[in-house]
Amino acid sequence: MKSLAATAKDLSLTSIYNDIRKDLEDVESEIKTFIRSPNSLISEIGAYMTRSSGKRMRPALLILCSKLLGYRGNKYILMSTLVETIHSASLIHDDIIDNSKLRRGQETVHHRWGPNVTVLLGDFLYIKTIARSMESHYRDISHLIIDCTSQMIEGELTEFSKSGDLALTEAEYFNILKKKTASLFAISCRIGGILAETSPQNLNALTEFGTNLGMSFQIIDDLLDYTGNEKKLGKPVLSDLNEGRITLPLISTYNNLERPLRHKLKDLIHHEPLEKGHQEEILDLVRSNGALDYTIKKAEEYSLRSKEILQRFPPSDYRKSLEHILDFILTRSK
Repeated sequence: MKSLAATAKDLSLTSIYNDIRKDLEDVESEIKTFIRSPNSLISEIGAYMTRSSGKRMRPALLILCSKLLGYRGNKYILMSTLVETIHSASLIHDDIIDNSKLRRGQETVHHRWGPNVTVLLGDFLYIKTIARSMESHYRDISHLIIDCTSQMIEGELTEFSKSGDLALTEAEYFNILKKKTASLFAISCRIGGILAETSPQNLNALTEFGTNLGMSFQIIDDLLDYTGNEKKLGKPVLSDLNEGRITLPLISTYNNLERPLRHKLKDLIHHEPLEKGHQEEILDLVRSNGALDYTIKKAEEYSLRSKEILQRFPPSDYRKSLEHILDFILTRSK
């Protein structure tokens, strides 16, 4: 039997998405139409944003979960567009808060057009998404989108309030991840089940599956800030830390250090600016105490829970694709 690493090495999102490629192409077209506006500035920024489309993992999960349960309509195109637009709006606001200059290898909207225009654009996308969901006949989906948006903003605010705080606990960190990231993965999967008109038990299982997958995804994302390659990531290594974001590798490191080194780590992360020499010292501390392995282990635990939940559903190519997404998340490099 192949190891996980060997199996995942053979995977790419292109191959995983093979059975839903046409659907995702339709989602891409719908996103471009959805963002378009009579306002020339909105259309200009929207066109710029869609030049780099990202992984489109949330639409893929929504489509795969609907097909897993036998859905044969095409409402998932609109619903996938809505969840991906929420994701885009959240990234726009994140970049303002973090003062990020790069996203997916290109200038952030905030850095190119300034914070005033960008915060209004993010608000516009949130409101347009919620309004469009309420125009549909799926009121339960509208409520999910509204609740999820609220959770994501709450998670962002909590994270911002804990900026640079090494006293952040694992429980607090996981709660931030659940609201800020995993909530949107969870509703993407649940919406797929709603479209398929599945049972409450299946809806809850899909929600739990998406939550655990989202937790695994974000933990690996946080790990890559310490282990990734700048060219592949499309942003500098340690950019999260530079923005004051305290994540699991640093929480684990701090908890494992003796008091003198804890003081040293505190001093290092509060240097402004965080120069290359300071970054190397921080990386040395993180690499030397098992924090990276611990972080991977936590991501694997969440991924395993998701895989166990998938076993409740009948075998199919769609279930296999969902399993492959889990494998891909654990071994991705960007």
